[in-house]
Amino acid sequence: MDFGRLIAAMVTPFDSNLQIDWTQTGILIDYLLEEQSNDSLVISGTTGESPTLTEEEKLELFAFAIKRANGRCKIIAGTGSNDTAHSIHLSREAEKLGVDALLLVAPYYNRPSQEGLYQHFKAIAESVSIPCILYNVESRTGVNIDADTTIRLSQIPNIVATKDCADLDQITRIVSGAAPGFLVYSGDDTMALPVLSVGGHGIISVASHVVGKEMKSMINCYLQGDTREAAKVHAKIHPVMKGLFNCPHRVPNPAPVKYALNSKGVEVGGVRLPLLNATEEEGRFIDSLLK
Repeated sequence: MDFGRLIAAMVTPFDSNLQIDWTQTGILIDYLLEEQSNDSLVISGTTGESPTLTEEEKLELFAFAIKRANGRCKIIAGTGSNDTAHSIHLSREAEKLGVDALLLVAPYYNRPSQEGLYQHFKAIAESVSIPCILYNVESRTGVNIDADTTIRLSQIPNIVATKDCADLDQITRIVSGAAPGFLVYSGDDTMALPVLSVGGHGIISVASHVVGKEMKSMINCYLQGDTREAAKVHAKIHPVMKGLFNCPHRVPNPAPVKYALNSKGVEVGGVRLPLLNATEEEGRFIDSLLK
């Protein structure tokens, strides 16, 4: 299955009571596909505030996104957690709704061994028939899915890709050693072009909420062999890609990108506790990036 090169890890729009705003969710899906050139959408990933969404909300979001996208893109459901049994349950429910694929984050907090990671992902993949994408983000989970473990998991027929936030050395090892057809996506916006250069397939992105058209242009230039122009676009949008994760006081994602969307007139509301909205100072910094 081809998910495209540019995938948005979509924020979850909330109303003033921090409940899902379904009207704005529909508007955001259209905006990400039509105005920001994203090829697919991840629903209820980290950027979608998955830790504070209930299971019912997640399933409602998956169903809504499938209906709203109406075949215009692939819908990838974030169903991973640090509880294998619950991940299997949620993955099966998402599959019943008709999502195209699953995004499975590495188990956080309980920090399993590499064999534990392998058995966790294997159990989830074998419980469904749709494609599964691994998600390696050690800064949030406390555990790295080693290259050898990812390569081993790539042999499981429906584990078809990874979103990896590791360094270029690890990503290079995965690209060269994984099963034929296994796709490697950067999980770090600033690494999109370097990952392409070592054989990666694309990016699962936060910044594509606001610079998606430019990111798609960068990717297309690289694929067409115009590396000089790709590097030029990368340099132009690098402050935005980096700045959304380097605001004053290190305000965590997705507060900065939600502020950026709201400031552009795409109303997505605030964030749920324990996250906090961007402060005035942080907002001025984000505004300076967008200019």
